[in-house]
Amino acid sequence: MPSRETLERFIARVEENAHAQAIEEFYTENASMQENQAAPRVGRTNLVTGERKVMERAKSLTSTCVRPALLDGDHVVIRWIFRFEWQDGSRTEMEELAWQRWEGERIAEETFFYDPAQRLPKPPVA
Repeated sequence: MPSRETLERFIARVEENAHAQAIEEFYTENASMQENQAAPRVGRTNLVTGERKVMERAKSLTSTCVRPALLDGDHVVIRWIFRFEWQDGSRTEMEELAWQRWEGERIAEETFFYDPAQRLPKPPVA
């Protein structure tokens, strides 16, 4: 079970847009992430690599936790809003719920729930 302080440090790292670093610092070695009902991605190294690829495509990103973050034993639920501006000027805004299972002070399993239509980029602002 994570402490409230650890959870707040994790949220702060994500809100700093240090997504890959947050995975390195707060996920177990064999952690998994799953998007809706897709097959999970497994392994911290794999998760960091995937996150860095996404960040390379982004010109800018704003990550916001919508409070409260819910903590109940080994389970956490966080509501996130992510605003991406991509290198081509298009934009994506996503709102999602992240369901996490922690092992002690690290995330072992995470599933994201969101409307997949949000992933479609909007054209650049004229």
